[in-house]
Amino acid sequence: MSFTTIEFRVEKQIAFITLARPETANTVSAEMAEELLAAAIRCDGNPEIRAVVLTGKGRFFSGGGDVQSFANAGDGAPELLRRITAPLHAAVSRFARMDAPLITAINGTAAGAGFSLAISGDVVVAAESAKFTLAYTRIGMSADGGGSYFLPRLVGLQRAKELMLLNPVLTASDACQRGIVTRVVPDAELISTTTEIATTLAAGATRAHGEVKRLLADTYSNALEQQLALESRSMASLAADTTDAKEGFAAFAGKRAAEFKGR
Repeated sequence: MSFTTIEFRVEKQIAFITLARPETANTVSAEMAEELLAAAIRCDGNPEIRAVVLTGKGRFFSGGGDVQSFANAGDGAPELLRRITAPLHAAVSRFARMDAPLITAINGTAAGAGFSLAISGDVVVAAESAKFTLAYTRIGMSADGGGSYFLPRLVGLQRAKELMLLNPVLTASDACQRGIVTRVVPDAELISTTTEIATTLAAGATRAHGEVKRLLADTYSNALEQQLALESRSMASLAADTTDAKEGFAAFAGKRAAEFKGR
C-alpha cells in the first residue's frame, strides 16, 4: 500500500511514521486514519520492525481532527466521525499491544486527537517548542484516540478532568512536569534523540517488550491475582518460546552483554 497522508520508511529495524498533511496542521482525516491503521498493521506484522517512531511534518505534530471537514459534512458529520475513529482507534490499539515499542516525537503543537496520539507512545519525547492541549470541549466534542484512557493513567483522574474540561495549553516543560512527556529536548535534537532511543529499544528483547506493554495495558482492569497469573504465564512463555530469553540467561551467567535478535 502506498501512502499519501503519512510517510513510512524502515531503517535499521526502526519504522518511521510521519504525519504528512502539514498544510492542514497534520489533522486526522478519514484517509489518514486508514493509513495509520495500515502502518500499524505493517509494524505489528513484521518481526524485523523492532521499534516505531511517530512524528509530524512541519510546525505541528497534529492539530487533531479535521474540524473543517466536520463542518463541511453537515448532517453527515456523525458518519464521518465514525469513519475516522474506527480505523484510528484500531491503529492506537495495535500500536499499544504490538511487540515493538512506540516512541512519539512531538515536533510541535499536539491538540485534540494529536494530543491523544502523542501520549499513546511508550516513550514520549517533546521538542522544547511543543505545545499540548486537549481542546475537544471547545468545539462541543469529547475525547478520542485513547485520550480518556491514557491521560488519567498518566496524571490521575482529577488532573485529567482539568485538562479535558478547561483546555489549558501546556508547554513541553509543563507536560513533562505533569508526567505526560518522558523527555524534553532542544528542537534541533528531537529526531536524533528519538532515533537514539529507538535504536536502543530495537536492539533489545522485542518479544519481552511486547509482553511488558500488554501487561501494563491490562493492569488497571485486573485484580492482583489476575495480574500475578498473567505475569507468571508471560515469563514462562518467554522462557519457553524465545531465543532472546535463553540469550539473556546465558549472557547473565557468562557476565557479558546480551545480543538480542528480537525472537
